[in-house]
Order: sequence, then C-alpha cells, then structure tokens
Amino acid sequence: QVQLVESGGGLVQPGGSLRLSCVASASIFSVNAMGWFRQAPVKQRELVAIVTSGGLVTYADAVKGRFTISIDKDKNTVYLQMNSLKPEDTAAYYCNVLPTTGRPWGQGTQVTVSS
Repeated sequence: QVQLVESGGGLVQPGGSLRLSCVASASIFSVNAMGWFRQAPVKQRELVAIVTSGGLVTYADAVKGRFTISIDKDKNTVYLQMNSLKPEDTAAYYCNVLPTTGRPWGQGTQVTVSS
C-alpha cells in the first residue's frame, strides 16, 4: 500500500493562501486518480478535488475557483493550492488514491482560517 504524508497546513487569516503537499511513498505513475479531502469537527470527510493521471481536474462547488489541484509524478507529490481562504475551509486535509476503499489514510494536515 502506498503511504501518504500531507503537509503545508497552518493558521491563516481569511483571504489568505496555503499550499498543501502530499508525498507518496511509492510511484504514483500507475495511479488513475488522486484526491484531496477534508474533515471538519463533527462533520463527515468530504471530497475537495480530484486530479486524474491524464490531468483532468474536478472540484467541489464550495472550493471551485479558489483551489487548484496538481500532480507531479516525478516527485510522487500531489498539491493543493488554496487561495481566498474562508473560515468554513477550516478542517483537517487529507489526500488519497482513488478509489479510497480499503486504502489507509495519512495523518492529514490541519488548516485553520481565522482572524
């Protein structure tokens, strides 16, 4: 199983930006798609963005136009550029290979948007 390590989270003011990284322990060249997810306290984990091996991207409506997902297969890394952050973006962010069924989750990285 590919192990994933997320980083880049932190405390940011509303309107600010963060760039999250997700490094895989093994090659992701054969992966069909990867996604970023988030989970706020007392809420279910939700899908934020998907990038396919062919470079197609999909975003949740809540982040469309503000977040950008990208993949660097040479570095086995998936990124999530987050701009114009809002307090409702506060959550722990995770990445994973899609589909996620049966796959382990990493520790995630906490994003807190607050003034």
